[in-house]
Amino acid sequence: MKWSSLLKTIVFLDRATLSGDVLDQLPHLELIGVPAAGVNHLDTETCRKRGIGIVACPGYSTISVPEHAFALMLALRRNLMPYWHDVYAGGWSGSPTFYAELHPIQDLHGSTLGIVGAGHGGKRLAELARAFGMRVLFAERKRASCVRDGYVAFDEVLREADTISLHCPLTDETRHLFGLAEFERMKRSASLVNAARGGIVDEGALIEALDRKLIANAALDVLEQEPPAADHPLLSRARTDLIVTPHVAWRTQVAMKRLVTQLARGIAEHYAQH
Repeated sequence: MKWSSLLKTIVFLDRATLSGDVLDQLPHLELIGVPAAGVNHLDTETCRKRGIGIVACPGYSTISVPEHAFALMLALRRNLMPYWHDVYAGGWSGSPTFYAELHPIQDLHGSTLGIVGAGHGGKRLAELARAFGMRVLFAERKRASCVRDGYVAFDEVLREADTISLHCPLTDETRHLFGLAEFERMKRSASLVNAARGGIVDEGALIEALDRKLIANAALDVLEQEPPAADHPLLSRARTDLIVTPHVAWRTQVAMKRLVTQLARGIAEHYAQH
């Protein structure tokens, strides 16, 4: 196949939406290359009907995203951000003792981690957590009629987990998977980590949950709108019970090399089969 022909039939995109209406305007499209793990921004049903191939990169960030999520877990349970803020505000220099116990500190060892999503990222996080002596529970699908081997009922995970980390894709089923009802069933001392997709958490409900102290704290690497507006409610003021990083969990050198390699290999394999 000539390069001129190949370049005319492939679209590469990450966040831009390709709806059925847009795809109808691309009658010669053969392949969509997605330099990311998720394809929730594509009309996959239209692609299937028209025979348009999709090459995504699942698993490219299996190392980077779980490590970032684990770092957020540690920061939340150790209250690192509140301590950092208070030390620079004089909280240690004004202490009557050699230490300043300004916030509670929790060990990960012996605590329970609930993981929502048992794909590459969820399983890797479980490995890290077990190495720290944590008990790991994989959550079954919400409202599932039965619980599969190796999983725990969704509501039971909400009740038992000291930390819940999200590693599932954003779908119609998982959109706003965590709302006010879920936060009300969690431990008051629990932490929430989301390094998956912003829409999995109802952000308005999260703000209310933090304000009402339904959970202890939360850490997010993703938001529903990215980049967020300057007046985004979660960013309107610095909170000691919230950490937000700007969707960077996947941006390590190792992950970027794996991403490019996986995308190129997938395209080559697609055309080798066609």
